[in-house]
Amino acid sequence: MVVYKCMLFVDWLFLDMNAFFASAEQQLQPALRGLPVVVVPTMTDRTCCIAVSYEARRYGIKTGTNVGEARRRCPQLQVIAGRHENYVRIHQQIIAAVETVLPVEQVCSIDEMVCRLSPQHRETGRAVMLAQEVKEAIYHQAGTALRCSVGLAPNRFLAKVASNMQKPNGLSVITREELPRRLYALELTDFPGIGRNMRRRLEGKGIRTTRQLCGLSKRQLVDVWQSIVGEQWWYRLRGEECREKATRRRTLGHSHVLPPKLRNDEGARAVFVRLLHKAAMRLRRIDYWAARLVVKLAYCNGLPKWKRVMYLGRCQDTPSMLKAFEKAWQSRPPGGRPLQPAITLIDLTPGVSTTPSLFFEERRALVAAQTMDAVNERFGANSVYFASMYEARNAAPMRIAFTNIPDVPSEMNAQEE
Repeated sequence: MVVYKCMLFVDWLFLDMNAFFASAEQQLQPALRGLPVVVVPTMTDRTCCIAVSYEARRYGIKTGTNVGEARRRCPQLQVIAGRHENYVRIHQQIIAAVETVLPVEQVCSIDEMVCRLSPQHRETGRAVMLAQEVKEAIYHQAGTALRCSVGLAPNRFLAKVASNMQKPNGLSVITREELPRRLYALELTDFPGIGRNMRRRLEGKGIRTTRQLCGLSKRQLVDVWQSIVGEQWWYRLRGEECREKATRRRTLGHSHVLPPKLRNDEGARAVFVRLLHKAAMRLRRIDYWAARLVVKLAYCNGLPKWKRVMYLGRCQDTPSMLKAFEKAWQSRPPGGRPLQPAITLIDLTPGVSTTPSLFFEERRALVAAQTMDAVNERFGANSVYFASMYEARNAAPMRIAFTNIPDVPSEMNAQEE
């Protein structure tokens, strides 16, 4: 008698680096390995932890824990100021390591990426072997202190869910044949897209378990989400791939908490110019144009936040934005000790959909800004800058957002020369 073994298949591999910033510091500083480590934005006990090593998590320290409280829980805690340029470099090394095994389909964030498996690698046994090869490539090529969790599943949504099932350094598989039973043990908040507010909405509909969620019809899920997103969830929970709706960037901005020596009008203005310079350079790099500029300033002494919105037309050059800012700056209320300036460029449109100005002065301003970009790209950040940001030229250092990974050369070449 011949026995045929049923073969199971997966289509996607999702990779999630574990405690990335903290493990990156342990990779860069071998003396930190095996020790409780947290990474912080600034060296003060009043801030919070932005990354926590697994050794530190044993003391109940989590991302967002106040640093002073974290030190009380763990007196031997190693507190490290974030060095984001190094994390970007390691991120690039990780991508290069993964691509020695299989192509990266999409970089989701600084510590997450997803790969689509080729047909010859979709059988679960081969997919698991490939995932192990990815782990080994990262270990040997990017760093022995770096760990990742990998999820394998029939769609990218469930592959991400699987990557969170076993941490650190885990490897989990979800096959279509196991669905939806395989998901029943998960909490609702284990799914990306279900945070506290969404959980409250689900509970308001009487849905408190994943089993209940998976039992809903398409129509019921649309009613819960109040949009077509609910129908997409019905397909995702059953292993089907839903085409992601194309998105367009709408805003771009920066903010910075002022150090004590810059908590005055001159320091705040200099940092505003620095933030605007960075934002405008990013805007040109991604080839978007801004219609409006929003400036905000929070104060130390409880005064109401100052805010102004300026119309830019369709603008991509720094000088025009600075003129708009200077006009707004003159209208700020007197008094108060500045704490946190913030600028946001809004109503963005991609360059392919925007007609550049026909006026010579505006075109010349853009050429000047692009020339500054080229010089800073070649010789390092702040090789050329506006005199009005002199006092703050080193303020507002590189920060990594979830979906925005800055280019290292434009920010860091100055330190390499």
